[in-house]
Amino acid sequence: MKFAIQVNASPYQSNAGYSAYQFINAALAAGHEVFRVFFYHDGIYHAFKYATPPDDELQFTAQWSELARLHQVDLVVCISAAQRRGLLCSDEAKRQGKQDNDLAEGFRISGLGQLVEATLEADRFIVFG
Repeated sequence: MKFAIQVNASPYQSNAGYSAYQFINAALAAGHEVFRVFFYHDGIYHAFKYATPPDDELQFTAQWSELARLHQVDLVVCISAAQRRGLLCSDEAKRQGKQDNDLAEGFRISGLGQLVEATLEADRFIVFG
């Protein structure tokens, strides 16, 4: 089965992102495909490169980056939600006259068209948060 996932909640206000992460790992282990994970609303906070939680807490951003690297999962961050919250990739930062690239490894920024495409291509679409 081919899954598309949407994560709406911040990693520090809800366990929805971690639940999505666990679901994805279980689906991949069972032989399913995860086509795309779309981070929307406060879910974009999973993609901040400079997030540095204490050592005894889960390292959400690093876990997502590793998932993308190991399984070629497409991690897409909503551009509108990201801009509202100050998360900019290098191209957008340059366009806005800013200096930083805040996007963690394995993530990319795109629009809602990627979400629509994911819902059309997947057998199942699941929203967390």
